[in-house]
Amino acid sequence: MMRTKIWARRLFVLVLLAGAGLWAADYIRHHPEDMPWTALDLRDPVGVFTGQKLAALTGDGALCRTLLEDADIAYRALPAREAGDRCGYRDGVSLIVGRGIAHRPGEAALSCPVAAALAVWEREGIQPAAMRHFGQPVVAIDHLGTFACRRVNGSETGRWSEHATADAIDIAAFELADGSRISIVEDWAGPEPERAFLVEIRDRACGLFATVLSPDYNRAHADHFHLDQAARGRLGRSLCR
Repeated sequence: MMRTKIWARRLFVLVLLAGAGLWAADYIRHHPEDMPWTALDLRDPVGVFTGQKLAALTGDGALCRTLLEDADIAYRALPAREAGDRCGYRDGVSLIVGRGIAHRPGEAALSCPVAAALAVWEREGIQPAAMRHFGQPVVAIDHLGTFACRRVNGSETGRWSEHATADAIDIAAFELADGSRISIVEDWAGPEPERAFLVEIRDRACGLFATVLSPDYNRAHADHFHLDQAARGRLGRSLCR
């Protein structure tokens, strides 16, 4: 459903721009985030092509790190890591605890495009939703892992997981400023406002990541959101469930 909405918004913007003349020029000036040809700026609101631009950062670690710095997103560059023929990363970063939402346990080793999308999601999706539903911010995110040299579902054959290149993170829970905890496994089918919060931030993630999988996808994701920047995201192809 969210994937259909994203494509519908993209088509709507392009159709309007094709036939609206002066109105289109004014729209472009005020909404660069909605244009497929404008440069990505992590300080801009999330637009209909933001996720595609974030995925396109794969392979350009220098540009990605510059965008983090321009947006005042604190990070630490990680040394390149090799783990076999198909595993490892060259553009790994960790978002620095104390400058935004803490990530537990410890530092999360992420490819830079995933870290950039995560930072934007926290600012544009998670915190506004937390304030709307709970009147207080999220101070920490519990994750189940990022880099892991494995294939999809831990099988011995088949395609490699996005985790194998640190292009994915699995999110399990959120802690609010008052210490209360919102867990995907406990609250996805639980009471309001916890469920509404989780559904809203899942949907907001869909405009930033190539893949967003939640408990709606299958039982394997009953306790977490899987977020990644698969290569198809660069072509505007996303999976949101």
